[in-house]
Amino acid sequence: MKSLEELFKDYGVRYSTLAKMSEMGFTVDTLVNMTEQELEDLVMVILESCQVQLLVGEKYGIKSAARAEKKRVDEECERLRLDMFSKAARKRKIDEPAALLAPKEGVAKESHRDDSIILTDTVNSILPLNFKEPLLIGQDSVHLGACGLESQSDPGSDSEGRKFSKKQQKRRPSMETGEDGEDRPREHPFIVTEPGELAGGKKNGLDYLFDLYEQCGRLLQEVQRISKERGEKCPTKVTNQVFRHAKHNGCGYINKPKMRHYVHCYALHCLDTEQSNNLRRLYKERGENVGAWRQACYHPLVAMARENDWDIEGLFTRNEKLRIWYVPTKLRQLCHSEKSRDSE
Repeated sequence: MKSLEELFKDYGVRYSTLAKMSEMGFTVDTLVNMTEQELEDLVMVILESCQVQLLVGEKYGIKSAARAEKKRVDEECERLRLDMFSKAARKRKIDEPAALLAPKEGVAKESHRDDSIILTDTVNSILPLNFKEPLLIGQDSVHLGACGLESQSDPGSDSEGRKFSKKQQKRRPSMETGEDGEDRPREHPFIVTEPGELAGGKKNGLDYLFDLYEQCGRLLQEVQRISKERGEKCPTKVTNQVFRHAKHNGCGYINKPKMRHYVHCYALHCLDTEQSNNLRRLYKERGENVGAWRQACYHPLVAMARENDWDIEGLFTRNEKLRIWYVPTKLRQLCHSEKSRDSE
């Protein structure tokens, strides 16, 4: 069970604010089960009744932390539910051969057909989110590759089953099990590499990652040129319009979630290349994954903001390559948090 300090660890909420919330009787369970309106009321109570001056980042941090924890708990419950039904499906496969050995062939065939229909409905409700094998559903058959359930299908029903399978898979996002055992969105295929080092296999190195941001800059210039020719408003930063243009031009690997996820890493690369390279070498020697390296990139940027009178926006604006990118929300929150601690 998390404590309030663990819940708000990465959301810029000061210890004094946490202490006040604890005095008021709030726990992690209470906050996670509150609605958006109730969280809004909580912020107003702290501001008005308790006379606590919340930072702008804290107001949003309280709500964001509660939403993130609620999502994590829901995903964990869903994962446990799917595991339970997957075990039930595997047990059904073990018991199925005995049912097929009935004395009369006609009875066995009818029983197999009924089982297939029942299993079809069951599989549609319990199919794991990380299911990769095609699901073929015909009149008399079910093929479930992940669970090892298979029977012969009629040729005429194969086409219809494939169409249904594709529709089912489109509604299920690609998920895979993380290091903590929870289902989460698939990580981007990057590994920590030293400057100039090429990554092997399907993984991509950090030089490739930074080159994607350079490509975004060129795509933005193309969007600006097209907008001027059409007499439309030109974007000055990388927006959804740029990502749509990238997809239209066959650069679907340049997408908003991926590029927003590593903006601060690219910022460190632009503002202090030497420090960025040293950090890459250090984490490569340790054998750390790209997630740990990504988190480590925040600290040098916070230090730069402190030296720049906490003007993190100015650091981005004054750099020719960074001015086209928005400052990440988490980086702003960390700067607000550190600034508050310095002033105490």
